[in-house]
Amino acid sequence: MKPIRLMSGFFTVGLWTLLSRVLGFVRDVMIAAYLGSGPVAEAFLVAFSLPNMFRRFFAEGAFNMAFVPMFSKRLESGDDPEGFAQDAFVGMALILTVFTIIGIIAMPGLVYLMASGFAEDARFDLAVEYGRLAFPYILFISLAALISGVLNATGRFMAAAAAPVVLNIIFIAAVLIGAAIGQPDVGNDLTQALQVGNLLAIAVPIAGIGQLALVWWAARRAGFTLRLNKRPRLTPDLKRLAIIAAPAALAGGVVQINLLVGRQVASFYDGAVAWLSYADRLYQLPLGVVGIAIGVVLLPDLSRRLKADDTAGSQTTLSRAAEVSLALTIPSSVALVVIPLTLVSVLFERGATTVDDAAAIATAVMIYGLGLPAFVLQKVLQPLYFARADTKRPFYFAVAAMVINAGLAIGLAPVVGWLSPAIAATTAGWAMYALLAIGARRYGEAAKFDARFRKRIWRIIAASLIMGVTLWFFDLQMGALLAMRGWRGLGLLILIVIAAVSYFGSGQLIGAFKLSEFKSAMRRSPKT
Repeated sequence: MKPIRLMSGFFTVGLWTLLSRVLGFVRDVMIAAYLGSGPVAEAFLVAFSLPNMFRRFFAEGAFNMAFVPMFSKRLESGDDPEGFAQDAFVGMALILTVFTIIGIIAMPGLVYLMASGFAEDARFDLAVEYGRLAFPYILFISLAALISGVLNATGRFMAAAAAPVVLNIIFIAAVLIGAAIGQPDVGNDLTQALQVGNLLAIAVPIAGIGQLALVWWAARRAGFTLRLNKRPRLTPDLKRLAIIAAPAALAGGVVQINLLVGRQVASFYDGAVAWLSYADRLYQLPLGVVGIAIGVVLLPDLSRRLKADDTAGSQTTLSRAAEVSLALTIPSSVALVVIPLTLVSVLFERGATTVDDAAAIATAVMIYGLGLPAFVLQKVLQPLYFARADTKRPFYFAVAAMVINAGLAIGLAPVVGWLSPAIAATTAGWAMYALLAIGARRYGEAAKFDARFRKRIWRIIAASLIMGVTLWFFDLQMGALLAMRGWRGLGLLILIVIAAVSYFGSGQLIGAFKLSEFKSAMRRSPKT
């Protein structure tokens, strides 16, 4: 894959991810408006996080990172890639069906492990009920992730990137139906809030089925028809896949333990689970658009280049991925730090979400914003390891980051309260990046950023700081407009335009990037 094809794939995934994140924003704004930070909101957020946690553990974190390089090599050599994918599909379906049944039965224990602070009030039983309704999502979304890996390895990124849009559309429909059934002011009426919460929980597995159907149809059009019409069999290739995936699964489990520790701490503070979840959604927008897009496109490309011993090509690919991702991430991080309250008040402060809620969410957003570049850089560096089937070192690094995260989240709680999970996550994110960067030195020139990257990164930072000062000044000047409920959305849009003009204008002038490069990268090749 040439650099232009790599960037074209990145923008394909990024644009669809952007649409998904925007719809996810709409979804979360609606949930916040109707449920606020009350017990129904916290119960649903914990219940929905359970299948999502195991999804990242089984599918995105472990299985796909091992599956994609192996499938890519088979695809390159023509060694029956469809048969390998079929065996993996059937095996995953069996394992996750059993796991789903166990999870539904053991839901009280899972909720307690997730949020033991709920144990003394009504949130616990509600979270158990919602968790049992939502948990089958893990089966459908994990199978969808496997098929997405097949599509990504063949250079077909659109359907896999569009699948999350299905989830958000179904969630938005569930909230609208719940709102239509209930009273206009659902957020202040527990009975009506329960109606919205019930529909959201039911919508989770329905959304999983929709996502699976979309990518299965796309894979079939690409010539890969995966079915459940054969008995699972443990082939030598699947054994090797399991051996490679095991350390990655453990690493994924460590990452989820970090989230688990943070949620446990937050569960002892009323409203904190919801505050941190809404803040997480805000900083996940740039992380999802940039970091996930880079990771999805970079892994199969690096796998092919390393198989061909293309060291120079690997270095160029890695450098361009880091350059583009940081050119989009660093200014996002600056914006989250400079105007968090403006962002949160415009997006979330309505209905059941109060001014106090907005202030709490904004504080968490600012802390998460400081760690955003680290989270994206992790997405850039991890494929260096996974493309070489090296999953052990990322696991060791993840364990070290977990110790840092847990120590800070628990240790700082008596001092800073519910904010300790956010501080811990940001600090652990930078520690994880540092370990990945140091460990990658053993891979030689292929793992080093080239001269162009080293020249431009400081200019990208300078352009981001110029944008930050500009954004801060105009945020103060537009305070009156941003305080008017009917006009604050327009005020935020004006701020975004000002930020974009100042960043891309100054970046072009000082040589941080060339706008023509972004335009060229967005020209999609026919295959992509």
